[in-house]
Amino acid sequence: MAASPHRLCEFIDASPSPFHVCQTAAQRLRAAGFRELSEAAPWPARAADGESGKFFTVRAGSLIAWRSSDPGLPFRIVGAHTDSPNLRVKQHPDRSVAGWQVVALQPYGGAWLNSWLDRDLGISGRLSVRTGNTIEHRLVRIDDPILRVPQLAIHLAEDRKAVELNPQRHVNAVWGTGNGSRSFLGYVAEHAGVDGADVLGADLMTHDLAPARLIGADEDLVSAPRLDNQATCYAGLEAFLTAEPRDHLPVLVLFDHEEVGSQSDHGAQSDLLATVLERITLSEGGDREDFLRRLPGSIVASGDMAHATHPNYPERHEPGHLIEVNAGPVLKVQPNLRYATDGRTAAAFALACAQAGVPLQRYEHRADLPCGSTIGPMTSARTGIPTVDVGAPQLAMHSARELMGAHDVAAYAAALEAFLSPA
Repeated sequence: MAASPHRLCEFIDASPSPFHVCQTAAQRLRAAGFRELSEAAPWPARAADGESGKFFTVRAGSLIAWRSSDPGLPFRIVGAHTDSPNLRVKQHPDRSVAGWQVVALQPYGGAWLNSWLDRDLGISGRLSVRTGNTIEHRLVRIDDPILRVPQLAIHLAEDRKAVELNPQRHVNAVWGTGNGSRSFLGYVAEHAGVDGADVLGADLMTHDLAPARLIGADEDLVSAPRLDNQATCYAGLEAFLTAEPRDHLPVLVLFDHEEVGSQSDHGAQSDLLATVLERITLSEGGDREDFLRRLPGSIVASGDMAHATHPNYPERHEPGHLIEVNAGPVLKVQPNLRYATDGRTAAAFALACAQAGVPLQRYEHRADLPCGSTIGPMTSARTGIPTVDVGAPQLAMHSARELMGAHDVAAYAAALEAFLSPA
């Protein structure tokens, strides 16, 4: 199944939270014959006939998939992240203000707050529920327009200027009227089919209810929430499923928590990837020496979205590195290691693009503006594997709704597929 902008839209619409990204990817992997393994269980040894197995494992909002093979083969890894900036529900969310029932929210990651105003919002995430003496984790998704963060009327703004949003006071959502004591968590639990009293923990977040779609006179643009970084999750998954490995073992890793620094038990700063790579080696009949010897010949393509040159703000971009949409994947370089790319790894991705027959663009950030980062530097530091940071160009990064080129979807996936199966 070739990557396409229509299927990217379907992927995004099915995946309002990091947990749902993993669920969506897992469904595709199972359909392709992959078997889910629990980290707490023994992993199967390589088949006696040498046939490779197809496996994946999920840790909360992160997923790793691979095809086992010879323990002497180096890894070729495509990485992405499952989380996106949004507004998340506080632990005690219920408020009553001036006759409004209000849900207390707070920003997650570098959310561009004004883009979340006056939108119909749903709720998604995970509930941790008591079932007897055990705890069960259930995904929840409410696509009804239950929340809205209202903008202040222009007549109430000082000098009719834009209001500077305070993340504590100005991003709470209304969901009804009256001064009652209705429980928002109880409402969510009811929709999940569980008793509110049994909910022991919740990871809930808002999502924009407008579906992803193709726009423009020629439908050559994708307008969607969470392109950063579900576009890479989708392209990486398609590349992984269609890659034909020769002398490398392909791996797909989708990390949670990139937008807040990756410092969690399943973020890019955790031991998740290194542990899984070592267990892959052990299950293939290798030992720790084999694992350590695989790493120097391995390489990671850290995929995250890139900044297209904004037509209304071209002066905010490095003039020698202007980036177009629908003009191919982007190689990201930053000499102070906000990106992990160096000459060696840049060459590997450039060769993959040439092999795939897609053009390559090269991005550098303006030297007088702070540069963002991604999972590349921390993945490289945690594993010792050389890493290249790449992406697809987009506008409106970290907005509730973002924009990318429709033709870049297939080109991005093709480059990543060629990276996973070099000629």
